[in-house]
Amino acid sequence: MFRHTAAVLLTALAITAGPAPAHAAPGEVTWTVRTGGAQRSSFSYDISPGATSTDTMVVANRGAEPVTLAVYAADGYTTDAGRLDLLAGADESKNIGAWVRPEQSTVTVPPGRIAEIPFRISVPGNATPGDHVGGIVTSLTAADRTAPVDVERRLGIKMKIRVAGALAPALAVENLGIDYRDSAATVSYTLHNTGNAVQSARQAVTVSGPFGWFRTGAAAIAAPPELLPGESWQVTVPVPDVSPAVLLTGTVTVTPLLTDASGSTTALDPVTATAHTPALPWTYLALLLLLIVAVILIARRRAGRRKREDARVREAVEQALREKETAG
Repeated sequence: MFRHTAAVLLTALAITAGPAPAHAAPGEVTWTVRTGGAQRSSFSYDISPGATSTDTMVVANRGAEPVTLAVYAADGYTTDAGRLDLLAGADESKNIGAWVRPEQSTVTVPPGRIAEIPFRISVPGNATPGDHVGGIVTSLTAADRTAPVDVERRLGIKMKIRVAGALAPALAVENLGIDYRDSAATVSYTLHNTGNAVQSARQAVTVSGPFGWFRTGAAAIAAPPELLPGESWQVTVPVPDVSPAVLLTGTVTVTPLLTDASGSTTALDPVTATAHTPALPWTYLALLLLLIVAVILIARRRAGRRKREDARVREAVEQALREKETAG
């Protein structure tokens, strides 16, 4: 039977985030991966353009049968769920996936044994300065028991290369909008990493009326994932109990956070953006409209009474003049 490799099975990738071996979907894989040498949570390097470096990944077979794995490097990206994932082996990588070459493209590990897989990093001379993120992957493709597809299960280790040169972190707030309904506002915007460094951020959102009156702040906002250079992240923030102050201003303040190789985080200068939306107090406007209508009706009624009184006076005067002429 003709079989397909299911693309959706990229979700089976697990990227190690700690020094201990990582398992993806317990019971489905029999091997683990870790960095070679010193205990590291991932691979991280500072490399100049045109330079090379070497390192080793360790694969351990915890199963009872030999396991044969494909080995390759791939560029990373942030998923819609805010997780780091790696491109599939068939997809074209332009950075880490193109710079990192394992010494072997496949490895067979006997049961209960480990294998070391050396790899070489060759950063091209024209590489863009800044952060590049990806990983080195071990992959096993096998037939699915329940469907005519081949299942690719992957275990990988995150790799970050900071290419020497001017580091220019920058984070922009784009597509800012504010919507007001039923005494609540919704502020939405896009965080865009326009710099060349991996960044997260602290976020704060407020909504206020003219001159900053009736200011209301949003509750604590979860930090976005670490965005790779060029990536964007959509944010929607609810702000309850907002006064309908005719014209509302939504203000977003984002403080970019930059993490160095040692894990230390530096807060950069905040970035602020604003947007406006009308927020008419319909209840008050309805009362005002009723008051205006009442004033108009009262004015018309008074004007009508005045006209009738003037007509009565004119008629009385004319009657008196006619009686005087008749008596003369």
